[in-house]
Amino acid sequence: MLEESAREKIELLTDEIIIKLRRKHMSQVELGKMIDESPVQLNRAIHGDMTPKSVKIRKKIYKVLDM
Repeated sequence: MLEESAREKIELLTDEIIIKLRRKHMSQVELGKMIDESPVQLNRAIHGDMTPKSVKIRKKIYKVLDM
């Protein structure tokens, strides 16, 4: 049950980031260039990877997307 709850929160966060990108007419590649991160690392961070690097990337994403 705890895993399901965590997974749902990750999915909601992923959806929110993707919606914000679309509203700003921005691709993940463009976002990656803005925050100086590779598309692969950016994708991992957006989809809930919990490594310290991904957490750091998400913080950059939040700033760019005003979250």
